[in-house]
Amino acid sequence: MEKIDKIVFGDNQFFGINHRSQDKAEELLKRFSDIKNIFEVYDNAFDCGINAVMLNSNDRAIEICDYFREHKDKYGNLAWYPSIPYPHKYADMVNELGIFPAINEVLFKGNSTMGVLGMMGKGAMAVFTKDAMKMMEMLIDVEFKIYRGLNVKVLFLLNPITDLILGYGIKEVFEHYCEYIRKKYKVIPGFITLNLPYLKAKLEEWGIEDVVICSAINKAGFNMFPSKEEYERVIAANDPTKYQLMAMSPLASGSISPKESFDYVNGLNLQSVVFGASSKGHIQSSMDLMNLKC
Repeated sequence: MEKIDKIVFGDNQFFGINHRSQDKAEELLKRFSDIKNIFEVYDNAFDCGINAVMLNSNDRAIEICDYFREHKDKYGNLAWYPSIPYPHKYADMVNELGIFPAINEVLFKGNSTMGVLGMMGKGAMAVFTKDAMKMMEMLIDVEFKIYRGLNVKVLFLLNPITDLILGYGIKEVFEHYCEYIRKKYKVIPGFITLNLPYLKAKLEEWGIEDVVICSAINKAGFNMFPSKEEYERVIAANDPTKYQLMAMSPLASGSISPKESFDYVNGLNLQSVVFGASSKGHIQSSMDLMNLKC
């Protein structure tokens, strides 16, 4: 399995996400309503030496990816770590349109004629054979179109989807997802979860290897289930040739100092950290503090 980037720049700050402060979240949302401010922060991150980006497939991701495609001569070496699908997008659409019109909107509207024909072929099979795996392929294809032409290294399933499927213990979905994106898109499968110990145990039980697992990992134990201690045990015993581990939320939404935060993750058997910041000073200071073992 190809090694992932040690430091990846996240996107929560661009979309008004702060798990501990609603005021801070609203401040960020207002600032980054002007997309020029987003690109300015990206340039600051790249100036500080970051060469990898995580981006979830919300509505603004299309505009962001369009910009990077249009300026590929400047940004062509970037590695991309997209996460799909964006659950709120689908939930809002189902609430507004109903389930079947929403499926039609997602799968067919806005695609080229050839793309529609190809998807309709898959769609017909999904309908007539009740093949849920084909429907999953269609949704992956729709989401991946956002990142076409970019250097995608890992494609993550977001934690609401990962943990839902994990809760039902559906081995076949995990297997098929990994096989499909490896073969069609030549990228590494990734899973974002709020329960790294349980997900890793199930993947090992099912014989699913060569994947990236991303989870909240921080000194405060924020969003680490069932416990920080269990995370530490599993991380210490991990074989990175089979499962590469990426820490998200290392700063626990600002509840602990950057030095404490990165001293903690630096001491773990981790292969990567994804973090977000909105100023060049904070990006550089975080970079200076990060020194992963692996």
